[in-house]
Parts: sequence; structure tokens; C-alpha cells
Amino acid sequence: MAHLTATIIAAHGRHYLGEVDGKLLHCVTRGKKSDVAVGDRVQVKQTSPDQAVIEAIDERKTLLFRSDQYKSKLLAANLTQLFIVVATEPGFSDDLVSRSLIAAEAAGIKVQIILNKTDVVELLPKARERVALYAGLGYPIHEVSVRAAPDATRAILEPLLHGESSIFIGQSGMGKSSLINLLVPDVEIATREISAALDTGKHTTTFTRLYKIDETTSVIDSPGFQEFGLYHLTEGMMERAFVEFAPHLGKCKFYNCHHLNEPSCAVLEAVQSGEITEIRHDLYRQLVHEASQKIGY
Repeated sequence: MAHLTATIIAAHGRHYLGEVDGKLLHCVTRGKKSDVAVGDRVQVKQTSPDQAVIEAIDERKTLLFRSDQYKSKLLAANLTQLFIVVATEPGFSDDLVSRSLIAAEAAGIKVQIILNKTDVVELLPKARERVALYAGLGYPIHEVSVRAAPDATRAILEPLLHGESSIFIGQSGMGKSSLINLLVPDVEIATREISAALDTGKHTTTFTRLYKIDETTSVIDSPGFQEFGLYHLTEGMMERAFVEFAPHLGKCKFYNCHHLNEPSCAVLEAVQSGEITEIRHDLYRQLVHEASQKIGY
């Protein structure tokens, strides 16, 4: 049967769902390899009306992944932007937000931060204060209330989605699913189709999936996770992913400076002077430490 180019719109274990001209194909990889990600464009060989084998993965523009000591987990390929969803309540994790920012910078993906549930006015000042750290680094913050002001939310976010391949991530409880339901037309129908095709029953929230809005625009929903490991980043990738380190890199006394406790380190001097916040440098220190704990790489 024919060779086709498919876009991977969902993955569950080693089972992938490829989309070709609006038609869904259940795809498998040859052998044990399972390094296919949602958003990948792949070359497939159709083996039956609704099944295919993945023969090759097209070159990726970007690849976003998280990793622990033992292995990497591909989140999505060919993304152009990452939306991090936080809210006034429940409390969000600064650590998760910061790590997501670093992962996006390292992958060359732009970031937008959404502060949801602005209608909870008594908690808004505190939430604003917490996201001010990221605004200060140059990341755009968009304040919305999916529940109280859906039309205004749509008006703010739809133009940002246009022509982009966006992934939404956030801890559970931040309103990410409601946001996607608001922004993606016929999302329930698409989700049901994906579930039926992958035969996963009702557990669609546990895996990443892609919704195509038009030819140039797609939205990827990633499950709510509480941790974002970055064990795959080298120290060089890491220091460049902290945007506020940039003006100071290359100005340290030692060319191979780790920016941890070396003398005459330009980054540490910037922490001292307040140009770089301690909370961000502490995260850098933590990530360097984690990267040294790798197993099985």
C-alpha cells in the first residue's frame, strides 16, 4: 500500500495516532523503537485501511522533552510556543514554571504565561506578585478568567495561537482543560475520536494530544504533571537557557566557569548586585546538581 506523510496527533505507550488529510491511522513503530513524539511528521506505510507502520521521522524543527535520572520523555515535536497555565488558586509551583521556561529556552520555543482565574480578586495581588518574576525576565503574562470572562479570554489568546504550534502545560487545577475547551472548536468530538482510535477507554487526560485548528495552527494539550526534570540538559545548554545570564556569560575570570562558587564569576557578581535573582540562581545550582546525578546515559 501507499507511502504517506502523517502528523502524529496522539501517543499512548507504543501506539500512535497519525492524521493524513483528516483521516486517522493507527500507527506502530518497527521493532522496539518508540522515539516518536506528538507533533512529529512521519513517513508511514499503510498496511490496512486504518493501520500503518512508521518508516521514518521527518527532521524536527524543535523537540520539547523532560527527563529524570533514568530516561527522557518526549513531550512534543515541531512546537513554536509553550503556554504555561498558572492560576490564582490553587497555588502553583514556581519550580515547575521555572523548569518549563528553561526547557523551552533550551529547545528554542517561545513562552507565554497565562494567569487564569483573575475573577478570584482577593488572591490576584499575590498571584501577580509571583508572576512578576517572570515578567521581569521578559516573558509575556496574559491575565484571563476562563469561567467569568470566556469571550475576553478568547479575544486575548486566539490571535496568539494563529499560525503557531502551541503546547499548553500546567499543574492540575489551573483550568488548562477549560482553556483548551474554550479555544479548540469541537474538542470533545476530537477527543472521543482519538480515544476510540487508540482504544484507550476514557483515559485521554493521561497522554499528550494534538488538535489541528487550521492548516497553520495547532494546539497540543499535555497532561498535568507536577514535575519537570531537566537531566538531559548539559551545563552549557543550561546557562544559556537562563535568559538573564546572557549579558554576563563569557565575562568570568575562568573560561570554564560553572557559576557556582568560582572567584571573579560575572554571574555570581550579578547575583550579588541583584541583577540576577537568588531564586533563579538557586534553580540553576539545583539543575547543575541534578545533571551530575545521571544514570544510564
